[in-house]
Amino acid sequence: MSQPSEAIHGARVAVVIVTYNSAAVLGGCLDSLTDQGVELAAVVVADNASADDSVAVAESATPGLPIRTVQLGRNAGYAAAINAGIAATDLAKLDAVFVMNPDCRLRAGALGRLAAALREPGRGIALPLMLNSDGTLQPSLRRTPTVARAWAEAILGGTLADRLGGLGELVMDPGEYERPGPVAWGTGAAMLLSAEMIKQIGPWDESFLLYSEETEYSLRAADHGWISWYEPGAVVEHINRVSATNPLLAALLAVNKTILFRRRHGRVASWAYHGAVLASEGIRAVAGRRTSRAAAAALLRPSRRDEIIQAIAGGRV
Repeated sequence: MSQPSEAIHGARVAVVIVTYNSAAVLGGCLDSLTDQGVELAAVVVADNASADDSVAVAESATPGLPIRTVQLGRNAGYAAAINAGIAATDLAKLDAVFVMNPDCRLRAGALGRLAAALREPGRGIALPLMLNSDGTLQPSLRRTPTVARAWAEAILGGTLADRLGGLGELVMDPGEYERPGPVAWGTGAAMLLSAEMIKQIGPWDESFLLYSEETEYSLRAADHGWISWYEPGAVVEHINRVSATNPLLAALLAVNKTILFRRRHGRVASWAYHGAVLASEGIRAVAGRRTSRAAAAALLRPSRRDEIIQAIAGGRV
């Protein structure tokens, strides 16, 4: 297996920021890239056909940032924009690529600490501590998806399932976020990727549009022997989580989870996992959660996924 570059001290890092109508938050994101303890080889803003001034904000960014913009010409999704952004870099001359949402803010030195974490042989992905805008913990780490974990979260809820011996997929215990270590995967809103790993395992899977693409990429990296490493010394503030309030996005998130599981497991396990996710959303839909009603409806009729994708890609969210 190829190993990460040894030249992490003073690492050459490219940043890829995916934008879609992100003008209101992009400036703050770009401003946070200073004082990071790495050599910023490129800052690529990959834009999914924003209807606002996202591109203009990027092009008038903080002086000194090596900004370039890539315009996809359509809302092609997170994975497609990441792939386009990485393609715009000179990967052969990089140690790592940091992919991020425009609603993230990096604390000073975050990239340097993540790059240092990738110095260890075998580590391919480095994940930061994620905080909400009020400074509270944003649970961002996950265990490997399994049928048992999906049913535990459906029956007990994510918080209780985590407290009872880590039965659930979502890592909720604040104590777990105080210690660095290997993880199955973490949110794709902010993650540093080894350039050697990228070259080995290839591009992100663009079939998801949004959600589960980071899960697929992390699990594929693990299939090739690469470790995802959590580094709490690197801190990123994530200020916006629209999937928690938008029914269409919540529906796509739920359906994509089951699709990814089905691609990696047999029929019986896949149906059991689908049933668990449906039960979870159904219970919460009965309790009145609007996003869960949309998710349950989409899980009952998976063929509606194409309609949901078209609506999201067309900006009807």
